Amino acid sequence: MPISLNLDALLDKSFESTPLAELADSPVSALAGVSEADAEALQKAFNIKTVADLAGNKYVKAAQAITELARVAK
Repeated sequence: MPISLNLDALLDKSFESTPLAELADSPVSALAGVSEADAEALQKAFNIKTVADLAGNKYVKAAQAITELARVAK
């Protein structure tokens, strides 16, 4: 049974009807607020091309871990 979520606020208009299973392999510019120029900069700096690449990036994961640990340590 497919999962149905409304992710429209998180996605660029052109990706709002993209099936959830395909979003991870979509370009990072599929995310609302990430321009083509931003996507090019992410690719140049970190070799991030897709939403999955962004989610799996070691720097993103480190920033998330540091932020969560800081929140818990308060």
